[in-house]
Amino acid sequence: MSEKTPLDAPPMQPQHDDLHFDLDRALKSIVGLQANVPEDAFTADILGTERAGSGVVIRDSGLALTIGYLITEAESVWLTASDGRVVPAHALAYDQETGFGLVQALGPLDLPALELGRMSEANLGDPVVVAGGGRAPTTRALIVGKQEFAGYWEYLLEEAVFTAPAHPFWGGAGVISQTGKLLGIGSLQVQQMAEKGQQYDINMIVPIDLLPPILDDLLKYGRVNKPPRPWLGVYSGESHGRIVVADVAENGPAAAAGLRRGDIISAVRDSSVEDLAGFYRKVWACGPAGVEIPMEIIRDGRSAWARIKTVDRASLLKKPRLQ
Repeated sequence: MSEKTPLDAPPMQPQHDDLHFDLDRALKSIVGLQANVPEDAFTADILGTERAGSGVVIRDSGLALTIGYLITEAESVWLTASDGRVVPAHALAYDQETGFGLVQALGPLDLPALELGRMSEANLGDPVVVAGGGRAPTTRALIVGKQEFAGYWEYLLEEAVFTAPAHPFWGGAGVISQTGKLLGIGSLQVQQMAEKGQQYDINMIVPIDLLPPILDDLLKYGRVNKPPRPWLGVYSGESHGRIVVADVAENGPAAAAGLRRGDIISAVRDSSVEDLAGFYRKVWACGPAGVEIPMEIIRDGRSAWARIKTVDRASLLKKPRLQ
């Protein structure tokens, strides 16, 4: 992480005089987002049935970019403009690899689209504006990290971006450069260990650079037009060079194969695994969703092999319906 950033600094309001763009105009592109999900949805127990966050208008037609977990399996979506207008929207697409989600306003938003920038051209220590929709605040932050990120839910970014201080309403928040361009979408709040063992909250950001290569597919198909990755339905983490199962998705492939909390995954096929990112890469290298993957599992000090018949996670999710 950058030594330039006071991780413990409180969030600060951006000052117009410090910026090289029209902040008021840029903030008109930030919308509040509320989604409702059926109680019997696959993700209801994990993510809840009422989800709230933000989105960023990226086309004058009312197309907004957000973080996908907000709209997964949503049966209704509402966007709130900065002037208080509420417009119904449709959950148009969700890309599980990047985490991006797209929603299309079903009524006139009449809001400007925020131009896409390039996070790859931003550097550690660069100032950014992090903006949430609705009544969420707009804050100043710095880019404090660019590094690989592996999430426990079978998620991997080759280069995630981290900003600090943390925005209090990070889900779907827009990260805006000093020239007024969209650099990324807020995904998570994580903790960073600093000097003397202190921990500070920072935000994980999905870089906007990942969107242009897949945008046409998302608009046309609702997902990227390629074979889906195999999904295990296992929530896991690293512990002392071992991959430990924290939980398994109910009715998922790992549960069906007998995996349970506390199991250690030591190998995928004939290759040992020691870190979460390497584990995912070896699973995904086995083939598309549907492939059967043998894994060595250690339980109570004993080794055994399990064969997990993977699935396409999207096949378990409720399809969004047009309001």
